[in-house]
Amino acid sequence: FSGASMYFDPNAWVRADDIPVTNANVLVQGKPGTGKSATIKAAVLRLSDFGYRILILGDPKDEYEGLCHFLGQEPIVIGPGHPNRINPLAFGPLAQGWEHLDAVELEQRTQIVFNRWLTVLRGLVGSQRIGQANIPFGPSDEVAVLTVLRDLTGYRHGTTRLVEVTIPQVWHALSNPDTDLVGACRFADARQFLDETRLLRDSLGKLVQGELAGMFDDHTNVDIDWRAPITSLSLSRISDEAMGIALVCVNSWGRGMRELAEPGDMRVVIRDEVWRQMRLGPEAVKSFDADLRLSRKDGDIQIAAAHKPSDWLSVGDAGSQATQIAKDMLHLADTKILCGQDAEIADELNQLLDLGAIGQNLVTG
Repeated sequence: FSGASMYFDPNAWVRADDIPVTNANVLVQGKPGTGKSATIKAAVLRLSDFGYRILILGDPKDEYEGLCHFLGQEPIVIGPGHPNRINPLAFGPLAQGWEHLDAVELEQRTQIVFNRWLTVLRGLVGSQRIGQANIPFGPSDEVAVLTVLRDLTGYRHGTTRLVEVTIPQVWHALSNPDTDLVGACRFADARQFLDETRLLRDSLGKLVQGELAGMFDDHTNVDIDWRAPITSLSLSRISDEAMGIALVCVNSWGRGMRELAEPGDMRVVIRDEVWRQMRLGPEAVKSFDADLRLSRKDGDIQIAAAHKPSDWLSVGDAGSQATQIAKDMLHLADTKILCGQDAEIADELNQLLDLGAIGQNLVTG
């Protein structure tokens, strides 16, 4: 408010006892055209001088293309007709040295991988609708998917090195259940299994055969230099209708890539247009919530960009689980950068962020 110079390093603020910051997450909020992306680019460019690398998990409008070129990198294009593939079910660094792990660490890594895969598959299935209702992903669906994942990876058979799977493989296994799968899921026969999992299978099939076909349905074939100063996944060729689902896939892959960061690998992870993902339903909101909660463990600075307070209030019906989780996520970002907002939402801003009269007038005046 004073206009004086300041330093910006949320990780340093977390370590400083005299600064009331407990996590390095950053929320940037403002109506279109008020400088959200410009502010983020200015901040991360300066952070890069101090050793931070930049990871942009989905650039819907190619707003970071110029920054990539400035730092000598080319954005990775994901979209219809492009050969690049990103596997949301990739192991990431957790696959390294699997055969040398002791039993305890092996089980820990396995649970991390399966939990991440369940989170993204739950989010992708729950993002689709029948009328106005999101498709449910219940306990029986979870058992079926987890059983398939354990079979396809070789975990259930005790192999020393697990095999990476893809969404089409999961869909195919669910569509052609063998006796072991039917029995493990406690169904009377294959016919009952197919009847009870129809919505689950059709939802996954739509991802394999629909608008996102050829983008997130095979093993990752992009050779990424993780020592580069910036890595950006361009999603500008994807339609608005499919953008939210694409962000869920990219975010899951990005989380997997960061689960075992090298010591001293300081990274800023930018998540743009997060409202698109959150409006897919409760499971997509939970997926994004998990990304923010894991950031402190990873030591990353997570920067999420949104438009206005109602982005967090309109992800579901008033009082719904999705809305409550989204509102709680505001407290998972101790640093909030507020760009200009219309005066009409001043009360909404104050209610969510407790700005006070001076802050409210500065943001909406």
